Amino acid sequence: MKNHTFLAIDLGATSGRSVLLTLADGKIEMQELSRFPNQILEIQGKYYWNVYSIFQSVKEALVLCAEKNIPVESVGVDTWGVDFGYIAADGTLLGLPRAYRDPYTSGISEEYFKLVSREEVYKLTGIQIMDFNSLFQLFAAGREQFAPLECADRILFMPDLISYLLTGEMVCEYTDASTSQILNPVTRKFESALLAAAGVSPSLLSDPVMSGTQVGILTESISLETGVGKLPVIAVAGHDTASAIAAVPADNPHFAYLSSGTWSLMGIEVEQPIINEETYRMNFTNEGGIEGTTRFLKNITGMWLLEQCRKEWEHYGNTYTYPQLVEMAQLAVPFVSLVNPDDSLFANPKSMTKAIASYCEQTGQPIPQTHAQFIRCIFESLALRYKEVLEMLRNVAPFPISKLHVIGGGSRNRLLNQFTANAIGIPVIAGPSEATAIGNGLVQAKAAGLVADRWEMRKIIAASVNLETFTPEDNTLWEEAYIKYQSTILKKIL
Repeated sequence: MKNHTFLAIDLGATSGRSVLLTLADGKIEMQELSRFPNQILEIQGKYYWNVYSIFQSVKEALVLCAEKNIPVESVGVDTWGVDFGYIAADGTLLGLPRAYRDPYTSGISEEYFKLVSREEVYKLTGIQIMDFNSLFQLFAAGREQFAPLECADRILFMPDLISYLLTGEMVCEYTDASTSQILNPVTRKFESALLAAAGVSPSLLSDPVMSGTQVGILTESISLETGVGKLPVIAVAGHDTASAIAAVPADNPHFAYLSSGTWSLMGIEVEQPIINEETYRMNFTNEGGIEGTTRFLKNITGMWLLEQCRKEWEHYGNTYTYPQLVEMAQLAVPFVSLVNPDDSLFANPKSMTKAIASYCEQTGQPIPQTHAQFIRCIFESLALRYKEVLEMLRNVAPFPISKLHVIGGGSRNRLLNQFTANAIGIPVIAGPSEATAIGNGLVQAKAAGLVADRWEMRKIIAASVNLETFTPEDNTLWEEAYIKYQSTILKKIL
């Protein structure tokens, strides 16, 4: 059988990379081609993405394909959500895209809710309220009379913007558009009333296309410059989490997923959005998935707590490898101190260890004294938070949840995977760790007619990747720990 190779451009908030995915004989192989930095630029108090640097890095990846004689059949781009660039009527990019960390949106949602209520915005979009969502960025830009908005004919979300720079063709891909807080997940159309309230013309946005749509062909100049020829550019699942969920190696729909990294996303894949008073109260979000599915999920703080502790310890000369961190946690006494990882104390403290100590003090628990105790506290608390969110999911899911698939970098943390299985009481299947790039590449394969649907994609992944299953242990101990965990949350509130 002929090998088919696709180029996945996976862009994150701090770095990007190009990855080759080769499909042959019902299996996939991956190879990282390049890695490059991505950074936010502060210019006169405003924060931007250096899209020209990103564009140059993508072209360099194409050059590598030509130099190495890699017969790439198409390329696709995935990025983070909500951000976008402004395009003039003549096709000119109007400056750099603003970054979601720009403080111009601080508190802006509350100003918007004076025009349209919070409840109505959620009812129409099913998206959790965050100040940096695209709707509020546009509202903030209008209030400051931001020139690119005033001159814009179109806006393009980040993956579509990179594809536009490559092809000269403009599309609006569904999964990334769904993060905007403008798209209605039922009609899959943008809500003109929300844009009008923000003072923005609905004509700036075109109707979304489904992932797998061909955007266009590399422009003549880029084809010649890079040497790869007339390469198709595919609108993959443009939001990186959508690409990752496409790569969950499930064999039936009755699963939950946990995309695990610095931040964690736990949810289910459903055919229709779930929007009601309960999901509004629990702050769940309905984002687009491949084949028109909905990713019903909740954001959870992931390894952020541990990463911030590691930075503190390194500052004082204590550097640990990841295996060392796990070994230290295993040797510590269990269930001494527990915290809610999503408590506001941990959002961005100057000292994470002091924030954890403060939480424990406020809830009447022993304060961790050693690094091992801090690590054990974080791992156990994350597992119990996962249980809490999974129980919320079970209350609204239209099917019984029989297993949890953990994907992303956190899937390599065997101790946390075991803790999670113990806490939730159902099997945890870990892998793949490179889910986003795999999902990106296989959507391109589907666009090429080599894969029928997401279930065939998932069979291919399951046959290609080493997966590890963790079965629940020590059920009684973990149930008792969950009761203690819940009591700390109550004490913190009171």
